Amino acid sequence: MAELNPQKRLGFGAMRLPLLNPDDPTSIDIDTYSKMIDRYLAQGFCYIDTAYPYHKEHSEEAVCEALVKRYPRDAYLLADKMPTFLVKGPEYYERFFDTQLKRCQVDYFDYYLLHNMARDRFEETTRYGGFEFMKKLKAEGKVRHIGFSFHDRADVLEEILTAHPEMEFVQLQLNYIDWDSEIIQSRKCLETARRFGKPVIVMEPAKGGGLANLPEKAAEIFREYSPDASPASWAIRFAASQEGVMMVLSGMSSLSQLEDNLSYMEDFHPLGKEELERISRVTDVLREIQAIPCTSCKYCVDECPMDINIPGYFSVYNLMKQYGQNNFPQMHYRRQALGRGAASDCIECHSCEGHCPQHIKITDQLKVIADIFEK
Repeated sequence: MAELNPQKRLGFGAMRLPLLNPDDPTSIDIDTYSKMIDRYLAQGFCYIDTAYPYHKEHSEEAVCEALVKRYPRDAYLLADKMPTFLVKGPEYYERFFDTQLKRCQVDYFDYYLLHNMARDRFEETTRYGGFEFMKKLKAEGKVRHIGFSFHDRADVLEEILTAHPEMEFVQLQLNYIDWDSEIIQSRKCLETARRFGKPVIVMEPAKGGGLANLPEKAAEIFREYSPDASPASWAIRFAASQEGVMMVLSGMSSLSQLEDNLSYMEDFHPLGKEELERISRVTDVLREIQAIPCTSCKYCVDECPMDINIPGYFSVYNLMKQYGQNNFPQMHYRRQALGRGAASDCIECHSCEGHCPQHIKITDQLKVIADIFEK
């Protein structure tokens, strides 16, 4: 039976697999993916992560073709996720789980997650009996370990872990640009998981590829220290260096990306003091070029009659401008809006602008944001 090796912390995410047609996410290149799986397993790694919606519901089938049909079941660890965002009632859980077993052609999953938990999804999953279903799967031997992936603030994570100590692990978005983000809260969420004694699997360590393709000014800071190290290596090693992290997922799309990841994760060494200082400098550079120079002081919110989460919306907008559609900006916008005024609710009273130390034309920016995120 395959088991996690603390020295082999690179997980293979099946969210960005190689494609035959770059415009068609269902056109997965099974031959190339199979070669990548062969190389990955040959180097002693074993954790494969998929999910119901990846590649427009073709990822699980691709995993079956490239991995399950070609290797004995004890040669790898397979993780899958319950698509909670598609669940409309208690009866959906069994239906989706059976479909996933059939797509992957396995009898059990080693790791199984409630997908994309946040406050709204947590309340819904609780109402539909999702946590009880997870415990049932484990008791029946259909799942070895149960947990959830998470996209929300640390206080929500604490609420979930307090209510459900049976959850064995948490999957978090963690990378150096989101480390102190008030939207993603990578550091705070990791600290919360550690406080509850839950090991962490990292997703989006390179922020959907954004930290693998840095502006020249930022890339040069890394090259000065290690000319041959890729920007992606800095991002993945940062995540893997954190206490409490047991696995770092990388959504590899080519053999070259796989080889790059293997080059520094086969014999993993945590980042040293000088390397962490370099990452801090790169983070400063990336923040300097943000679209809206908001510091999240929140003075603007104090007098807002519509209770608009201005810093939250600005942060989501900045992330989108820097990293495109990676990390699902629409999702983060909706979550910033829960229980608060939307950007389009602005009545142009301009009271916020009188409180802004950065002299941002907040009203104008809210119009832009509303046009992008509220179509």
